[in-house]
Amino acid sequence: MTTSAVFFRQPAWVRVVLATVFVTLVNSAALAAGCGPVFQSGRHDLKIMSDGVERSAVYFVPSAYDGKRKMPLVFDFHGSNSHPEGQMNRSHWDEIGEREGFMVIALQGSLDGSFKGAHAWNVPGVKPLPGVSEENGLDEEQFIRDAVAYAKETFCVDPARIYATGYSGGGRMLSQFICNGNSEFAAAGFMMGLRAGYPEQEEGVWRPRPDTCKPAKPISIIAFSGLKDDVNPFSGGGKPYWQYGGKVAVGRWAELNGCDMKPMTGEGEEISVSSYVSCKNGVGVMSYVIADAGHSWPSQKLLFQLASTGNQPSREVDATGRIWDFFQTSGGGLLAGQPGQAACPTAKNAGPDSTGGQGKTCSQPLGSASSEPAVVGDL
Repeated sequence: MTTSAVFFRQPAWVRVVLATVFVTLVNSAALAAGCGPVFQSGRHDLKIMSDGVERSAVYFVPSAYDGKRKMPLVFDFHGSNSHPEGQMNRSHWDEIGEREGFMVIALQGSLDGSFKGAHAWNVPGVKPLPGVSEENGLDEEQFIRDAVAYAKETFCVDPARIYATGYSGGGRMLSQFICNGNSEFAAAGFMMGLRAGYPEQEEGVWRPRPDTCKPAKPISIIAFSGLKDDVNPFSGGGKPYWQYGGKVAVGRWAELNGCDMKPMTGEGEEISVSSYVSCKNGVGVMSYVIADAGHSWPSQKLLFQLASTGNQPSREVDATGRIWDFFQTSGGGLLAGQPGQAACPTAKNAGPDSTGGQGKTCSQPLGSASSEPAVVGDL
């Protein structure tokens, strides 16, 4: 038994109509994904509706934005007693975005800070400290989800390359957002604020409470800590929200990601680094500890040397650039770093690490990368 099919030739006008409909549908899909319109480059204020409330943010568009090529996007979460503009001044993500070709969005927390114009995050499981009002506390997780959805619909961004970083209280907000099963971000970076769930004490030892951190999937994590941070001490203690230290938080994320729990380490006079590899889904966990750093975003004078890859020679970047490089590799495939020539005559090398390069610092005092004040008494 055989089967046959009969094809009818459509009239020319039908073919034209169908072609027009097809092109319209394709263009509509592209526009719905945010591609098509062109936005003015630079920083701009932004209002996003979330849960019936108008929320504030600042976004940055690089000059390379053309509405055709889908760009990566980095969300930048400010610390307590700060704001989006101040955070972008501190992190200078917009400068990296202009150079590398990606967008940046800095959201504003719903709590009023301890001075005019300052804000903080309504972090789940964290009670605001004196001076920070909790009267305006809103659902920050919903706001973040709405902001990501808005970005996808409005701008020409790549949904698979949306990342986030958080400083201090913004790091705790980002940590808990991921802990609570939200999967909007492909990788995350933390500056003086990585957490892995609420703190609890067991037999006199502080640790992250397991049931308060259940991420939806393995995620690459890079964290920076300062040994002189007296607000969020690397060794633990501090305010009630802190207690377990930075090393414990990093180790817990390595465990959650199913990594080999014996990290590769590099020790230096100024910087030490630990890298957890062989994690699920090819993700990675990396921790930099800076000896002379306090509770501030590392200065742009503090440089990290990256290994050469392919035709690209070894190069030096600051902490923000180091995070971007980590995001680009999704935490995996990092190559061993080799000692390089100092960027300034009195630079001190901080021994090579075995997965992502080495740190070095010039002799200038280590300080904040911007004129923004360091966060004091943050959440």
